[in-house]
Amino acid sequence: MSAALEMVNLAAEGSAKTNVVGNVASIGYGLAAIGPGVGVGIIFGNGTQALARQPEAAGLIRTNQIMGFAFCEALALIGIVMGFVYQ
Repeated sequence: MSAALEMVNLAAEGSAKTNVVGNVASIGYGLAAIGPGVGVGIIFGNGTQALARQPEAAGLIRTNQIMGFAFCEALALIGIVMGFVYQ
């Protein structure tokens, strides 16, 4: 609570410098994890539909699913690292 009051006092004084303290990084990571979570759901949902429609292309579809999953998880890892970088 005192951190919020400190930020309000800094803003009231017209100071250009703003300090963010507390567990804001954990809130930021929680928000950053929404995108990759939705992305992974879309990737595997559409991959399952593609496998049902064209089972002979299972190898190619599975490879593309794994690559998409890796890219989405990389975004999640970038989100957790940013909390430490901007601390």
